[in-house]
Amino acid sequence: MPRRRWKTAFSLTLAAVALAAAWVWAGSGEPLAKEEIVHLTVPGTNIPVCGTYSIVALDPETGELGVAVQSRIVGVGAIVPWAKAGVGAVASQAYANPRYGPVGMLMLETGATAEQTVAMLTRADPQAAQRQVGIIAATGEPATYTGTDCGAFAGGLTGKNYAVLGNILTSEDVLKAMAKTFEETKGTLADRLIAALEAAQAAGGDKRGMQSAALLVVREGWGYAGLNDRFRDIRVDEHPEPIAELKRVYEEHRKLFPRPDAPEPEPAPEPAPEAPKKSADTPADKTANSKGTEKEAPMAEKPPAADPKTASAKDTGKSPKGALD
Repeated sequence: MPRRRWKTAFSLTLAAVALAAAWVWAGSGEPLAKEEIVHLTVPGTNIPVCGTYSIVALDPETGELGVAVQSRIVGVGAIVPWAKAGVGAVASQAYANPRYGPVGMLMLETGATAEQTVAMLTRADPQAAQRQVGIIAATGEPATYTGTDCGAFAGGLTGKNYAVLGNILTSEDVLKAMAKTFEETKGTLADRLIAALEAAQAAGGDKRGMQSAALLVVREGWGYAGLNDRFRDIRVDEHPEPIAELKRVYEEHRKLFPRPDAPEPEPAPEPAPEAPKKSADTPADKTANSKGTEKEAPMAEKPPAADPKTASAKDTGKSPKGALD
């Protein structure tokens, strides 16, 4: 790499780390005491702790990056999911730090790996013990971090092109079900992400139940009118069955906004020409002229009626009066 380019890249990385530290540290306050996590609010405030389960993933064939999440909190889609086409996707939860999203994207853009990004984000955060974050880079590299003071059960798993994570779960089986289902499900990235949420809930989900869910899928030029990258950005902010409702809205969304890479529908076959209708007239009534048109056939003349007084022998079988035998 030329000296000038190397210096520029190094400077950008340093700037990203400095900005990350400033953004993550600012306003963080004192770390939460471990026993206070049980109350699910930040001490001295009404800010709820975002206990949840989520998945971040990449479709290597299409380049789509996405996040899907469900939580027993209203409006989880405004807190947890972050993604940028060609860069990566982030899920920030537990006592969520929303700065992890934009700062994480900046780090990935300047060349940091997913693992390096997680390390830098959490190292700069005095409340890292209460944080949970999952990252998928555009390269497919996954990474997760779970603070030691997140509500049990809490943890994360990584696999090829995905990471799953959760806290305040009924058990580790929730994460295993998400991972297995994502790996085995066929279809688009959005289909697989929603299937993973369904599997997580079937395995026990969040101890507290359900309330909201969200799906975010990005791909360059696939957003509205091709002018941004937000291909699927669907949220169910409050519903007794948020995952089922998320899936219903997603199905409606895909009808209105089909995939740009979907094959063009084949043109409908042209209708076969109609067979000429047969005329009700019979050949005895019409004859064809030389130009193929038809004209009325001349009526046959009827013979004059015979005089009954002079009927022939042929007609009556008798000779007329005065005729010789």
